[in-house]
Order: sequence, then structure tokens, then C-alpha cells
Amino acid sequence: MELFTQLFGSLLVFVYHCFDRIVIHGYLSGLSRPEQVVYFFRQVVGVAALDKDVLRRRTDEYQHWVEAFARNHDTPIEWAEKGVRKEDYVQRWLRSMVRGNKYGVYFIFRSMEQGPTFRCAVPKYPTRDPNHRILAPQRRRFTHYYFYIRDEALGPMVMRVASFFPFQCTYYLNGHSFIEQELNRGGIGFRKNDNAFLAVADPAALQAAADRLNPALMRERLDYWTLLLGPKFSAKERKQINLRRFYAINQIEYCRNFIFKRHFPIHRIFERSCELGLWRMNVDKISEVFGMRITKRLKGKLHTTLEKLDHGHHIFRAYCKHAFVKQYEKFSIFLRNEICSNNLADFGLKKGLEHLAEVRERFLGITERFAGLQARCLNARVEFPLLQRLALPITVGSAKVPGIKIHDTRMIRLMQVLLHAGTTVGGWRSQQIHDALLMSFGLAAKRYGLAQLRYDLRKLRAHALLEREGTNVLNPCDHRYRP
Repeated sequence: MELFTQLFGSLLVFVYHCFDRIVIHGYLSGLSRPEQVVYFFRQVVGVAALDKDVLRRRTDEYQHWVEAFARNHDTPIEWAEKGVRKEDYVQRWLRSMVRGNKYGVYFIFRSMEQGPTFRCAVPKYPTRDPNHRILAPQRRRFTHYYFYIRDEALGPMVMRVASFFPFQCTYYLNGHSFIEQELNRGGIGFRKNDNAFLAVADPAALQAAADRLNPALMRERLDYWTLLLGPKFSAKERKQINLRRFYAINQIEYCRNFIFKRHFPIHRIFERSCELGLWRMNVDKISEVFGMRITKRLKGKLHTTLEKLDHGHHIFRAYCKHAFVKQYEKFSIFLRNEICSNNLADFGLKKGLEHLAEVRERFLGITERFAGLQARCLNARVEFPLLQRLALPITVGSAKVPGIKIHDTRMIRLMQVLLHAGTTVGGWRSQQIHDALLMSFGLAAKRYGLAQLRYDLRKLRAHALLEREGTNVLNPCDHRYRP
């Protein structure tokens, strides 16, 4: 990371890193297994026989509550249409909330999707207990509700609630929305486009706001909205069984963002990074970036790819197991390195929300190594200033030897012939090199004489591009050269 900043520091305005998209599952720990559900209905609720009607009654109660909530709060509620992006559709309602400085639910979508639930069936053979039922987990297609919320702390977020028991919830957050709320609260000016900050009055305050996103704050806000919008349980039910949700990270992204002064350098840097990444980022480099050991038992993907999206937008990706790092340019001055994980177990991390700090530390190191690898690849002209050094004159002993003009046709022809010197054992004599030049390019001896060749060989020797072997005892004038 330091090398990247050193190379392009004069072109950068500021750099910041933060969480981007975060997807969290909320599970009712006390109602996740069939035996827990049976205990809840028979011992807590007091239902003698647990059947389909009992489960259906809970679903109907929640669906009726959602309809009444939308009606009482004058909140739009619609079925999601196929091919329509939900986030784009609700933008006009979100803008209205921002203009009025309001917080709360501003839109509700209904959607038929697959989700976890339970199947209840009567035993095939009679049992001692006439009320015994077989309850088994299954996945079914049923109604889900998407609540679009503008939260005071987390900013715009989405909460999806399943309408079938056990009412699993999914929360969609974005770290940039949280940072925006923090900057507004602190009165710090900024310019934000989509999920990227392109300008800010105080870059240090921006990074400090990003670092303030913590599990305690997130749990507090998720508990609040779950209690308000989730399925309802009585005080008696909450007292007798654990109905507190366990929040698990399902998908998480962490990004490092580089804001440049102009479009020209960022486009060239991204273009060259893609070329070098596809060519040089092999299995060993990928394992180095992700900090993983590659074995034969590895499951998942392990490769690089360059994807082209709409309007010529390209994304470079490097996959490892169920995670990947990606790089893309945006808004002409914005370059982003980002890691996305769909299974934190790949990194030996726990998925509980309370382990967010460990995820931040691990992913921050990955983005640093990814930027460092790209900097080392792009640093060839700085680490090896060979072409610049060749063009300068050099002093050997008391003699001053002029520089090499590598664009000169005469020098290009000579170096092309010398590339084949390895096929000759013992090196080449100057006369042999001269004959090879004349024959290869159809030159006349008057146009390129032997004295001119020896002058060029002398320059190559002085710049350590050519080596002359020791003098032959039998023939002191026999000098042989090899690259």
C-alpha cells in the first residue's frame, strides 16, 4: 500500500477504506429447529395439536398486520415486477424522505421467493399420542416483504421478512450510507455519488466516520426495526422462550477507494492493472493476496477474469474459494479495490455480527496486499530505469562513451542479431556478427562497415549489455562477444 501511494501520490486527492454492502441474516434462535417449534406451540402457546392451520394462522396474522401498517401510515405497498430493479423503483420516495428530513419506512414490496419454513404432516401409522405430528424443515416459495427504511444512524437500508414460520429476516446495509449520516451529523461537507465519496472537506474525518461502524450500533438498530416491523409475539411468549435474534453475516464487502485528480491516469492505471493481473496473477499470487494456503482439497474457484458490463464498464476479479477481490473505475476519477466474501469460514472467521472487527482487520490486510501487488507490477519503470540509463553517456576509465539510441535502426538491427548469439558455442567474433547483419538485412558493406560495428559493440560493452571474452593466446586479435 505504501508503494502504491508513493508511485501515484501526486495524482491522488485522498484515499479511504470502509465496509460497502453488508447482508445479514436474523435467525430466531429459539425457533430454528422442529423440536423447538413443537415445544413453543404445545407448551407456551397451549395448542394441543400442531397442524397446518396453526402455522397458517400465524402467517395470516402477520400478513394482515403488514397490510394494516401500510394503510395506517400511508406507505405504498406493491408487488415486485419482474425485470424491474427495486432500488431504482423506490428512489423517488427516498428522495422525498431526504428532502423532508424524515426517517422511517417509505415503501414496501411484496415478492414471491424461496425461503426456509416447516412442513407439518400426520404420521402414517397411529401413535400413543393422538396429537403427535411430524414437523420437518423444508424450502418453499411464499410471500416475502421488503421494507425500505431510512434509519437515523445507518441511513437507507432494506429489511426483508419471510411471512412463513420461523419468519427469517434479512437486512441489507451499506457502509457508505452510515458514513453519509455521520458526516451530515458532524457538519462536514462532501460530494457523494451512488456509493462513493468523490470529494470531502476533511478526509481524516471521513475515515474516522467509517471506523465508527461497530456491531453494538448495528445490533441496536436491527433490534429496533425487527421489533417494530417483524412478526409479533406476546409478552408471555417472550418471557418463556428466547425470541432474541442471532445476527449472522451472510455476505460482506470491504473496499479501498482511490480518488484521483484527473481521469487520464486512472484509466491508464486500471487498463495496465487488468493486463498484468490476467497475465501475472497466478495461483501463488492469489494465495498471497488472500493469505491462504492452497491445497488439493481446496473447494471453490481459483482464477482471474475480466468482466464487461453495460456501457463498456469493466471489472477485474480474482476468485479464491467463495470470495473474490475486484477492481473497477467509476465516475472518471474513482478507482476501487474491493473484497467480497460469501462465506467467512473460508478465512477462518466466525459469521456472528459481534466478530465484525476481526473481519475488518482481515479484509483490510487483503486490500493492502492487493494494492501492493499491483504497485509492484506497475513499478517496473521506477525499479528498473534501464532505458533512461542507456540513453545517458557513461565514463569507462578515462574514456567517455556516448549513450545508446535504442530507437536507431542501426542499433535495433544489431540487438536483433545478438539475440541469437546463444546458439553459438564460445560466442561470436565481430566479423561473424558483421556477416550476419549484412546477410539478414541485405546491406552493403559500404553502408555498414566493420569499423561502425565495432563502435556499436564498444558502446554495448560499456553499458554492460555485451561481454567480451579473454584474448586467444594463439590469435591475440581474435575477440569473441556474447550478450
